Formats: sequence, C-alpha cells, structure tokens
Amino acid sequence: MTATVFVLNGPNLNLLGLREPEVYGADTLNDIEDRVKERAKAHGLTVDFRQTNLEGQLVDWVQEARTKAKGIIINPAAYTHTSVALLDAIKAVGIPAIEVHLSNIHAREEFRHHSYVSPAARGIIVGFGAYGYELAIDGLARIITKA
Repeated sequence: MTATVFVLNGPNLNLLGLREPEVYGADTLNDIEDRVKERAKAHGLTVDFRQTNLEGQLVDWVQEARTKAKGIIINPAAYTHTSVALLDAIKAVGIPAIEVHLSNIHAREEFRHHSYVSPAARGIIVGFGAYGYELAIDGLARIITKA
C-alpha cells in the first residue's frame, strides 16, 4: 500500500500560467500536478492534489490529512502572510508539512517576507518555480521513509 501525500494550494494558484508569468512562470497548476504525481510515483507515493481560494477549506484539508496522509506539501499563497489558522492546523495534525512558494518571497515586497506557516513547516522551498513542488516531494519522501 502506498503512502498518500496531500498537496494543497491556496488562492489564485488556479490562475497559474496566466497570472504574472514573469513572477510565477508559465506552468499551469495542471502541469505542476502532472509532474508532482509522476515524481511521487517514483518514490512509491500517491498524491491528493487540491486547490482552493478559501482559507477555511485549506484548514479543513490540513485537518483531513491527519488521518488520510503521511505528509503535506502546502503552497498557502497569500494566506502565507495572514493565516494563523493555517499555522495552528498544521501544528495540530502532527504530520510533516513542507511549505512551497514559486517565487522567492524574501526577495519581493516587504509584507511577503513573513510567513505564519513557516514555524510549523518541516522545510521551506522558495524561488524554484514549479520545480519547487518536485523538490518538496523528494524531501517529504525522505522524511516519510525515515519515520
């Protein structure tokens, strides 16, 4: 039986490929999903890939992962900088989470430099574009197999 990983994506990521490609790249969220699932398969993992524009939905999915997944990869998008609720949820579920950002949030506007999610994350990947999700799969696979 393969382990499941939740890959959770926050607001406006459904617009990838259209929204500011000079910042976020030309890949669509579907492109990323396809590559993540392929990479996960190589590690013997199954991926449940989701996107929402609603903060409460992300919190619900994080809580659901507690009983249905071995780990979480999360790109909280704008909720990175505002959501104590996501921080609390990730801390509460007790499974490893990797935070991913397409752009380097530390090289952007000042308000993007702070992440409420980072203190609960096992690792953080920023600035590698869509490839960051694949790096997150590799990292999470290593964490899960050592657990």
